Amino acid sequence: MAQQLDDLSRSPTPLDQDSTIIAVIEMSQATWLVAGIVPGIERHPLKKIEPNEVELLCLLMRWRAEAMKKGRTITRIVVAFEAGRDGFWLARWLRVRDIESYVIHPTSVAVSREHRRAKTDRLDTGLLKRVFIGWLRGEPDHCHMAAIPTLAEEDAKRPNREREGLVRERTRLVNRMKSCLVRFGVRTFKPTLRNAPDRLATLHTPEGVPLPPNTLLELRRDMARLRFVMDQIKEVEAARAQGLKQAPQEKTHAMVNLLARIMGIGIDTADMLVHEVLVRKLARSKSRRPLCGPDRLTRRERQPAARERARQGGQRPRPARDDPTGLALSAVPEGECARAVVPGADCRRPWRHAQDHDRGPGQKAANRAVANADHWRGAGWRRLASRVRRRRQGQAEPDEQDIVGLR
Repeated sequence: MAQQLDDLSRSPTPLDQDSTIIAVIEMSQATWLVAGIVPGIERHPLKKIEPNEVELLCLLMRWRAEAMKKGRTITRIVVAFEAGRDGFWLARWLRVRDIESYVIHPTSVAVSREHRRAKTDRLDTGLLKRVFIGWLRGEPDHCHMAAIPTLAEEDAKRPNREREGLVRERTRLVNRMKSCLVRFGVRTFKPTLRNAPDRLATLHTPEGVPLPPNTLLELRRDMARLRFVMDQIKEVEAARAQGLKQAPQEKTHAMVNLLARIMGIGIDTADMLVHEVLVRKLARSKSRRPLCGPDRLTRRERQPAARERARQGGQRPRPARDDPTGLALSAVPEGECARAVVPGADCRRPWRHAQDHDRGPGQKAANRAVANADHWRGAGWRRLASRVRRRRQGQAEPDEQDIVGLR
């Protein structure tokens, strides 16, 4: 089966280890530990450097010079590191200088779970080398690489993430003020109201006394923070609305506006889906078969095509290029509309019991009949279920009276 163009679970380029320098970086805030495999050098060099991209480039060039002294021709340098606090800037910086760089998903690196393992930077670089070499050799699902976004794509995520952090801060402040008031028996006060600061002076505890002075001052300061956070949320939302209004034909803005038209999805959710989910898929080139026009499948061809998709992993055809969001339903065949949007219970895989391998086909069918009968309220179904149970135990056979009772 041909490899997909956007498959990040294996390397698309064949590995020639005699002409390739392989390097992995264990990155931390204070230092970088660089481990490499250099052709012509038996030892695997390990170098700790300052977190500086220029020093890293000098190290790679020095390893290249050492390999050329041994008579090797270096045509490729590949570098990999785990996704973390440093983000993707180093990968973009290296790619501009003709050095292949990849970012490994940390959760895709398999580690031993048999016992508590020692964890040091040196051991981590050895583990990264093993998984990275397997990925370069084309071993499927050895590890997965993250798609490296551009600077504009990363910057487009900031408003949504900033608003998400501000909303969490707003929730934290409101919960804190409500908890403070509950300690004094006040449960009906809403700190989010506009006149909430003015109503603080009129609050009284169930004993009929006003709030203590220190608590009152603390609540006023929390309300000032809450008002500041809510103003910042409004600023972020206003800036986003202005950007959508000024350039509605831009690809991401058009996708946000299209998603926002769906009932139940607002601008905030649409912006999150576009910049966190859909942009990653649109950035990858992928072969697609259109669902409309002369290449559309006929009803007679649909069943063989479905079996072929199941044999190849169950992948559905992608939407046409004129629908980048994949939300248009006009191109989906009529019989598959509901199944393509909301998969029902019949689309789920059946639950397999742990002891199903010990049961025969007849006994499984009897168990299913009893389980279905127990869901019905009618006396006839319960009587039939009882007879089926006795039949399964070899005590009795269902007679015509049971069948008549169901009519």
